[in-house]
Amino acid sequence: MKFKSFFLVSVLLVTSTIFAQKFENLAQTPPMGWNSWNSFQCENVNETVIKEMADAMVENGLKNAGYEYIVIDDCWQIGRDKDGYIIVDKEKFPSGIKSLADYIHSKGLKFGIYSDAGTKTCAGRPGSKGFELEDAKTYAKWDVDYLKYDWCFTEGQDAKISYKKMRDALYKAGRPIVFSMCEWGENKPWEWAKNVGHLWRTTLDIDMKGRFDGDIWDNHIGWTNIVDMQVGLEKYAGPGHWNDPDMLAVGNNDMPQNEARAHFSMWCMLAAPLMAGNDLRVMSINDQDILTNKALIAVNQDILGKQGFKIEDFGNFEIWQKPLENGDIAICLFNRDITNKKYKVNWSTIKIKGFSGNYQVKDLWKDKVIGSSNKEFIIEIPSRDVVVFRLIKT
Repeated sequence: MKFKSFFLVSVLLVTSTIFAQKFENLAQTPPMGWNSWNSFQCENVNETVIKEMADAMVENGLKNAGYEYIVIDDCWQIGRDKDGYIIVDKEKFPSGIKSLADYIHSKGLKFGIYSDAGTKTCAGRPGSKGFELEDAKTYAKWDVDYLKYDWCFTEGQDAKISYKKMRDALYKAGRPIVFSMCEWGENKPWEWAKNVGHLWRTTLDIDMKGRFDGDIWDNHIGWTNIVDMQVGLEKYAGPGHWNDPDMLAVGNNDMPQNEARAHFSMWCMLAAPLMAGNDLRVMSINDQDILTNKALIAVNQDILGKQGFKIEDFGNFEIWQKPLENGDIAICLFNRDITNKKYKVNWSTIKIKGFSGNYQVKDLWKDKVIGSSNKEFIIEIPSRDVVVFRLIKT
């Protein structure tokens, strides 16, 4: 009898281990792609738009720069059938989701979709609560590669339980899918979600409208405030488990080029997922150049998977560091002020962790080697802008 009991417990433990896990070896570097919400929200998202975004990602050089996911956010679903399986909004997506996924895959890209852990999505469409396995099976059948999973209409739910349910359902469905948790950092997922999701939001949605002061630089949940919220979270990030400060705002709301450059640079320093949210069909050459800067993307996608951290804070002027492979170091001089900042660079006196020996110094936005780390120099950082260096170990 004792042997039978031991055997039964062992079987249960093995079964639990098999299904209670996420897919490994996904998102080994921060995911890069595009999401529909910031530009199209619910009203304007449809099959044609998504296909055109996939076309533009290829044509505008984003695919070659490393962007690969095309993610439909909310409002692709409209109900459930008698068996509980999700029904696609045929007015918006007349060819169906599988056909759309096939089109995106034909471009050499990957396909992402959206749902919610609650009874409804944030736009009031059907959520996945109680239908996790049905939805996971459907996503697998459609060849989905990425799931953004939101946190609206979840009153009374436990985030840990809810997100684990979908993690387990995805695993049981059998198709490796990157699991993007979007519960806005309310339950500190960085402390418990390493084995649940591949990335988790750390804040509320980035403010795209400047609704508080007409400026998305530093208002209520502007991107600089989001940067402040990432301080101290670097120890939780790494290959396959990333802190997500939300989508990029580059190309939206006529963001000035200096601010767009600073915003993109800081997301690269933070090893943040690089999910564009602008209309890729009509973006300016300047925005395209920012989003496809290979030197900054290399910092973001560095295989060490280290999130950057602040090493100096002089009020409206900060210095950030990100360790890179082969002993290289990325250093970002971040001027948050409305005036230009002159700074005397003496590498030996900056509080750089792991700094030793000599380095070649490369200005990444100018794509130019400017000297070595044993020489001082004075640099001017424009207002609301950055200068990013790569210290290359010699």
